[in-house]
Amino acid sequence: MAKEQFFDLVEVAPEARPPVCRIMDFGKFLYQQKKKTHDSRKKQKTIQVKEVKFRPNIDDHDYSVKLRNAVRFLDEGDKVKATVQFRGREMSKPEMGLKLLRRFTADLGEQGSAEGSAEMAGNRMHMIFGPGKKSSKKTTETAPAAVAAVAKKTTQTAQAAAVAVAKPQ
Repeated sequence: MAKEQFFDLVEVAPEARPPVCRIMDFGKFLYQQKKKTHDSRKKQKTIQVKEVKFRPNIDDHDYSVKLRNAVRFLDEGDKVKATVQFRGREMSKPEMGLKLLRRFTADLGEQGSAEGSAEMAGNRMHMIFGPGKKSSKKTTETAPAAVAAVAKKTTQTAQAAAVAVAKPQ
């Protein structure tokens, strides 16, 4: 009967009693299954982990650039791995790296949430941040504000240091 209509006889449920068969165009069926799986993969969002590397004695401007990049990554929906790399004598003071990661967490604010505590592995200390709460326009408005606040703070620190150097003692 299937051959007369130029279709295939396909066994759909072989474990059922009695086994269930169906008359269909098997090539077309496989094509449609392939399209469904392709479309479902297309709609999925893959989350990447982007890394931002620091050193314990990082300068304020370098820190603000790295913070701005991390905020951008989080706004795009990716995770951020903040890594502090120690060299030589810096290994004896891991609390400097911990202090830096705490400052980074505070500066991120609601942009990103920490997904655990800081972990030390060899000469590196890292912490992973996920995207924060998404609240339409508030998230995009506070991102530049957070970066601007850090930039202003670093500018004030640099100006105070310049004044201290300029004063004769």
